[in-house]
Amino acid sequence: MKTLFYKTILVLLKCYNHFYFKKVRVYGLENIPKNSGLIFSPNHQGAFLDPLLVGTTCGHELNPLTRSDIFRGPFHWFLDALKMLPVYRIRDGFSSLKKNNVIFEMCYDLLRDKKKLMMFSEGSHHNEYFLKRLSKGSSRLALEAQEKYPKTQMYIVPVGINYSHHQMPWQEVHIVYGKALLVGSFLNDYKENKGVTINKLRDALEVGMKKCLWLPDKDDSYLEKKKYVHILNSKLGFFEFKEALVNEQSKLKQAKSGGKSLNVVIKLLGLLNIIPLLMIRKVVRLFSDVVFHNAIKYLFGLIIFALWWVILLLFGIYFEGIYLGVSLFIGSLVLLYLRQEVISTLK
Repeated sequence: MKTLFYKTILVLLKCYNHFYFKKVRVYGLENIPKNSGLIFSPNHQGAFLDPLLVGTTCGHELNPLTRSDIFRGPFHWFLDALKMLPVYRIRDGFSSLKKNNVIFEMCYDLLRDKKKLMMFSEGSHHNEYFLKRLSKGSSRLALEAQEKYPKTQMYIVPVGINYSHHQMPWQEVHIVYGKALLVGSFLNDYKENKGVTINKLRDALEVGMKKCLWLPDKDDSYLEKKKYVHILNSKLGFFEFKEALVNEQSKLKQAKSGGKSLNVVIKLLGLLNIIPLLMIRKVVRLFSDVVFHNAIKYLFGLIIFALWWVILLLFGIYFEGIYLGVSLFIGSLVLLYLRQEVISTLK
C-alpha cells in the first residue's frame, strides 16, 4: 500500500510541477552515478518544496532525512510512505538524540544496498540565494557508512535549487546536479584522522554546491546581483545567467514594477478563482516563516484548485448543462494562467 502511495504521489507531483512552475529546468543528470549508494545534498531555500523537487527530477526513489518533529501526529503514516527518515536534534530533548543511532544504522544499510538518501547539509532553511556554511552531518554520515561497508561505492551529489522567485508560483526553477564526490577517496585519510577528513569532505561538498547556484556567496556585491534574479533573466538558462551575473550585468534586465492599473487587471483576472485564491492567502498567513509560503501555495494549490474546478464544472452542469460547466472550467483555467503571466514578471 505504501509503495503504491509513493509511486502515485511521485507521478502526480511530476505532472503538477509543470502547472505550478512556468518551467522546471534540470541540469547535470549525467553527473549522478549509477549502481552506487548516493547522498543528494541540495541547498535549502524552499522548505519542504526542496525535497519534492529533487525527488521528482533526480530519477531515483529517495529516502529524505528530515527533522523529527514533523513526524508527530496523524501524518506519520504518510511521511513513512514517502520514505522520510526522522533526524532528532538537541531541541527535541537530549534523550532523543540516542534515537539517531538507529536512524543512522538504517542509512548505512540503505547506502550499502545502493539506495539513495537526501540530506540538507546547510542544516536549516533560509530565504536567500547564497549558500550557508555547511554542517558536518552529511559528510560524517557518508564517511561512517563507507567505513562500515568499504566494498560499496558511495557518493555525495551536490545539488543546487535555484528559484527565479522564492515566494511566487508560475516562476522558473533550475535544478543543477553537480559532479559527485567519491566518498571512498577520503576513506584512508578518515581512518587516520576522522575530524580533519570530515571537514575536508564538507569543504569539497561546499565547493561543489556553490558551482550549482546562481549566487553562491554573500559577498559585497550580493545585494546588487540579487536584483537581477527574476524570471526575465532566468530564461537565459542556468550557466548563461550565472556567467552574466559575474561578467555581463549590462545585458541583464531589470524587474518590472506594477502600477495601479496593472493591479486592477490582476484583480479582474482573479475574479473567477477568487475563493481558492483567498483561501490559499489565508492559509499562507498562518505561517510567519516566509520560507514556507511557496511550499504552502504549491501543496494547497494542488488540492484547493482541483476541488474548485470540479465545483465549477458541476455547478455549471447542474444549472445550465454541460456547455456552461465546461465553459466555467476552461474559463477559470485561462484566467488563472493570464493572471499568473502578469504577476510573474513583477518584483
